[in-house]
Amino acid sequence: MAKTTKVLPDFSIETEIAAGKRVLVAGVDEVGRGTLAGPVVAGAAILPGPVPAEYENIVNDSKKLSASQRQRSFTWLIEWCVSYGIGACTATEIDSIGIVPATRLAMSRAIAELDPQPDHLLIDAIELNAVNIPQTSIIRADSRSQSAAAASIIAKVSRDKLMAEVFDSEYPDYGFAAHKGYGTAIHMSALKEFGPTPIHRRSFKPVRDQLNS
Repeated sequence: MAKTTKVLPDFSIETEIAAGKRVLVAGVDEVGRGTLAGPVVAGAAILPGPVPAEYENIVNDSKKLSASQRQRSFTWLIEWCVSYGIGACTATEIDSIGIVPATRLAMSRAIAELDPQPDHLLIDAIELNAVNIPQTSIIRADSRSQSAAAASIIAKVSRDKLMAEVFDSEYPDYGFAAHKGYGTAIHMSALKEFGPTPIHRRSFKPVRDQLNS
């Protein structure tokens, strides 16, 4: 049987965008879009160039990495990046404007944190018409671009830490440290028993159903 080769993100899209010029490309991605509780969090990252070979295996779509790999990658990336930014939209904002506009707003907030500001954005699957920076939107960018992968890791580690260290302490009955706000059986059981917390998204059907029951 032929051995399958693991395909990793690379820096080719960023190189193509730069076209031989000095162009700061920021990868942008989000996490937490489908959770029932907590914020949607976006990351933005400008890399100085291709990821060194020794770190290639841990700069990937954050969903493909273990928690320990993500943490190792995060710790290295925030030191190596030219710049990185983190932006979020709360459950209240999500309920007010909807999850897609909230995702765009979180991304815009992450981009605003970058210093220097990028010349071009490489975004996972979303267009940011309100952001006046040239941009390229690519499906599954975090699996193809090292910059987008870095952004996904920065967003994921930041959000997981918030859910596990802050919200799990504030609302200990819900198990946020384990499921990070996703609709697991344990989470749904706690939601049914104790009702929604202030960080639950009341516009999402499982939470709304509990409010109406």
